[in-house]
Amino acid sequence: MDAVCETEGCGKPSKLRCPTCVKLGIPGSFFCSQECFKTSWKSHKGIHSAAAPASAKKDMSPQEALLASKKWAGFPFSGPLRPWPVSPYRPVPAHIPRTDYADEGIPVSEEESKRVGKIRVLNDEEIEGMRVVGKLGRECLDVAARACQEGVTTDEVDRLVHEAAIERECYPSPLNYYHFPKSLCTSVNEVICHGIPDTRPLQNGDLCNCDITVYHRGFHGDLNETLFIGEVDEKSKHLTQVAYECLMKGIEIVKPGTKFREIGNVIQHHAQANGYSVVRAYCGHGINSLFHCAPNVPHYAGNKAVGVMRAGNTFTIEPMINAGSYHDISWPDDWTAVTRDGKRSAQFEQTLLVTETGCEIMTRRRENNGLPWFMDKK
Repeated sequence: MDAVCETEGCGKPSKLRCPTCVKLGIPGSFFCSQECFKTSWKSHKGIHSAAAPASAKKDMSPQEALLASKKWAGFPFSGPLRPWPVSPYRPVPAHIPRTDYADEGIPVSEEESKRVGKIRVLNDEEIEGMRVVGKLGRECLDVAARACQEGVTTDEVDRLVHEAAIERECYPSPLNYYHFPKSLCTSVNEVICHGIPDTRPLQNGDLCNCDITVYHRGFHGDLNETLFIGEVDEKSKHLTQVAYECLMKGIEIVKPGTKFREIGNVIQHHAQANGYSVVRAYCGHGINSLFHCAPNVPHYAGNKAVGVMRAGNTFTIEPMINAGSYHDISWPDDWTAVTRDGKRSAQFEQTLLVTETGCEIMTRRRENNGLPWFMDKK
């Protein structure tokens, strides 16, 4: 009798088997397609850790043990990257002014703001506060950029950024934001965004995006760059170049009277002209005393974003550009978003102020005429 798919409600003839179940000698575990396997993943994965011999677990490296754990065993990764162990939470000294989510993990003020949806116009004093925090955020990103070298772990980059923020009397905004465990996001290769720094050493040829936000005297400054690790292949270089160009083309149209939805039109036009896609699941956002607030700033064409730019608005543009499909999937850590086809992704971000005549890049680099770090290697 032919095997049938074990996904609830399917029952189609099946020949595919869960590779982890085969390795562990678990009978059955047939599925008719990768889609059915993914659909059944949450209910199916529990049998792996229960079946793994205790003696085998003792001989595993920390990373092997992690991948064999109930959370990760048999997960259908879309690309070659795998999670590594994450170090313990790094505390922030009590004298550093904290966000409202620093202790409990829930940004209460931000959730209240979402119900209103108002796009704030900042006064002169608030704008100066944003300039200060933008400069401090840039300094922390520059620390990360210098640290990102072959053989260095993203956990070490997190330590350096955490310490750099504290030295500048800043709270690292990602830390404990909806319980995110680290002080920056490090997104490597096929990771689109929200990668968690871990103990994997960066490898020659990697792309590594460092996304940094700091909170200082009541304001957040947010930026990111994609960095080259060692010698990067030409396709990855071109993807990164186009991702940066997409950001700059979005910035070029920022001025009073521009609709926020228009940013996506110019970004997608440039990305598609170069053979790339624009991620739709994540977007730019308002930023001020809140980490994320109105407006939403989608990066794809034909979006329905609400609002018209006014002098005094502060927000981010941060297009995520994929080498293949724009579709994403999430890892079981509830944060890491990766490309569904396993191909690489690149991203750049700046915090912007709408001025009377255009815009000010508040998180601009102070060296090399403001050009991103990857251009230093050209």
